[in-house]
Amino acid sequence: MAKVITAKEVAAMVKEGDKILFGTFLCAGAAQDLIDALVEAGTKNLQIVAISTDWDGKGIGKLFNSGQVKRAQISWNGGNKAAQSQYASKELDIEFNPQGSLMERIRAGGAGLGGFLTPTGIGTVIEEQRETLEVDGKKFILEKPIRGDFAFVKAAKADKVGNLTYSKTSRNSNPVMATAADVVIAEVDEIVETGDIDPEDIITPGLFVDYIVKSKKRTHEERIEMIKRPQ
Repeated sequence: MAKVITAKEVAAMVKEGDKILFGTFLCAGAAQDLIDALVEAGTKNLQIVAISTDWDGKGIGKLFNSGQVKRAQISWNGGNKAAQSQYASKELDIEFNPQGSLMERIRAGGAGLGGFLTPTGIGTVIEEQRETLEVDGKKFILEKPIRGDFAFVKAAKADKVGNLTYSKTSRNSNPVMATAADVVIAEVDEIVETGDIDPEDIITPGLFVDYIVKSKKRTHEERIEMIKRPQ
């Protein structure tokens, strides 16, 4: 049975230098209460794995604004000026990954695999940073698995044993992240009795989840301004 605890208790578990997997993409699927508690705790030199660095002052972007991150394994850093500035000044180490390769590396970590071979990135800067192998005369990049000390995932609902179901786009990378960490914490909108979630609706089985945090009620609206390039 997954234990129900507070976000503050979770933040106290995280130590300097720990690697945390976040199931967020531009704040969709971000475990907001866990992130806020981590910012309040002030833990430094964190390693972050996520698709993006989110936005300035929103989602995991708060951790970059507070200077708590020393390394990030991501796919996109286009929306967070703090992370961009820290990367340019070499305060922040970023390993960029093709998004599909990043997700597959995490899946490999969760499955206990030693990695996988992919042609994605051949002929780019990605190839320069990786080991390559030839199979039947074709070159592939060896992508190694990723695991974390913690995974902070956001789900819509959990039952008492930790079975999770997700809402809409928050399902993006959260289920994958939940398989690849030593300790998995699910921030959820609702906690129900075991058996109240239809088995067909369960995406993350409770055996992956160590702790549950009941999230605060909140509404979040993110406006994105699209600027057209002059013709």
